[in-house]
Amino acid sequence: MSENKPLPAFIAVEGPIGVGKTTLTNKLADHLGYQTVLERADENPFLERFYKNRRQAALATQLYFLFQRAQQLDEFKQSDLFKPTKVADFLMQKDRLFARANLDSDEMALYEKVYNQLTLDAPVPDLVIYLQAPADVLMNRIQNRGIRYEQRVERRYLEEINEIYSEFFLYYEDSPLLIVNASEIDFANNPRDFQQLLDYIPRIHSGRHYFNPSLV
Repeated sequence: MSENKPLPAFIAVEGPIGVGKTTLTNKLADHLGYQTVLERADENPFLERFYKNRRQAALATQLYFLFQRAQQLDEFKQSDLFKPTKVADFLMQKDRLFARANLDSDEMALYEKVYNQLTLDAPVPDLVIYLQAPADVLMNRIQNRGIRYEQRVERRYLEEINEIYSEFFLYYEDSPLLIVNASEIDFANNPRDFQQLLDYIPRIHSGRHYFNPSLV
């Protein structure tokens, strides 16, 4: 077995809505003493309209998220004077994934121009943790957490997002990648699952890895 390396300074946790990104991000930050960079979906004034009518509100919703995430990562870079450690519950490229799912071709062309300008110097994570779960599991978790506007999310939409994520991470090579089947893992309430993840992270040097607590 290769020797453990120091913990990654910048970790990004990714995956579809309802999979547990923010929960894991906060637990990692609390345990490791990292700062968090969190999506602020509840600040997007277009999001509720998007869940009511995806087609009508897609561009405004997507552009708001793009500007918000770009600003957060810009603040991340500005605060990097002493190289603080951080964990984020999003990867900048995810914004483009959702744009592909929700915008028509003309809107996407406009979006790409803005995206390319805003993300020229986006920081690259030292580790990406990709949480996976099937649509049925995501639907159940979304219903259980009870955020009002999310209750309009359709299973078909979650399946589409899952497919886009799977395709993206199939070819992702910008950072070391840890793929976690989160269907039966409970990082929030099962200390064993979380501790095994913590023990596994320092083993990751490069490439892609798969995490299954029962096999670790």
